[in-house]
Amino acid sequence: MNNIWQRLKNLPWQELGFISFITTLIVVVSEIFLVLGHTYLPVVREPLELLFSSPFFRILIPIGVAVGMGALAVYLLEWWQKNWLLNNSSLWALVLCLFIGLLLKSLLPVPALFVSASRPSLICIAIGVFWKGRPYWRR
Repeated sequence: MNNIWQRLKNLPWQELGFISFITTLIVVVSEIFLVLGHTYLPVVREPLELLFSSPFFRILIPIGVAVGMGALAVYLLEWWQKNWLLNNSSLWALVLCLFIGLLLKSLLPVPALFVSASRPSLICIAIGVFWKGRPYWRR
């Protein structure tokens, strides 16, 4: 039991928290820009209304955004050359940090247009993280 706590303590929580903050910030900013574009620009409003009027895309878009959010977080870790910290345990910790970021996002007065803190979002984020982080599974 002590070994599990020691492994949890040794995870790079600071880097993973920073990456999840940046990823959540990118999602929040894109949602804000799309809400403002939908409100003020008919060029943006018409395609968004067309996309969200379809029941298929209404389900597929949040799934794709959550998977993309997980993959973006792993990509940002690779881009900042933090490959040394990517392993199976840190990928699970990254999923946890991203979900905590979504929980904090739900406290903001921003509408949840694409992704919100829910069980399907958590599953899709894990799929995105482990899909992009496949080379790091066995480390």
